[in-house]
Amino acid sequence: MVDEIYKQTREKMQKTLETIHKELNAVRTGKASAHLLDTVRVEAYGTTMPLNQVATVATPEPRLLVVQAFDKTVVGEIVKAIQKADLGFNPIVEGAVLRIPVPALNEERRKELVKHCKHVAEEGRVAVRNIRREANEHLKREGKGHDISEDQEKQAHDKIQKMTDDFIKQIDDMVNKKEQEVMAV
Repeated sequence: MVDEIYKQTREKMQKTLETIHKELNAVRTGKASAHLLDTVRVEAYGTTMPLNQVATVATPEPRLLVVQAFDKTVVGEIVKAIQKADLGFNPIVEGAVLRIPVPALNEERRKELVKHCKHVAEEGRVAVRNIRREANEHLKREGKGHDISEDQEKQAHDKIQKMTDDFIKQIDDMVNKKEQEVMAV
């Protein structure tokens, strides 16, 4: 029973870590990355879908993104979606291809992005702590129901705390790395 709690707790914490990783990847640094457009959603074919389902995104140069639409009829919608995403990009249309110059970040924008990264990290730490709390409550219920001994419960709480500390450290490492990328000129 305790092993099942560990397994579920680790899986939930891992999913939280993956979500934070995706959010941090979408944060803009000084150079172009295809992940910058991960959050863009396009109105096409009567539904809203991610950009990568209607076009390919490439980075042929450090300061240029190239979006190749699969269908020329959705190019206008892709342009609208990129502008609506408020990423500070101004696409240049050339047939079914969009060229998106990635402007250099100014100091003020870098600081805003670092603040955003710290906010994402804090949300992740809170999520991990909530997962820990749920696991500990589950362990207490097992202990009160006499399904596990007090010693097993204590060891389980310690193990979950160690797991929590490990995941929070991974989050901190990710955000520190991202801050360095953002602040690099």
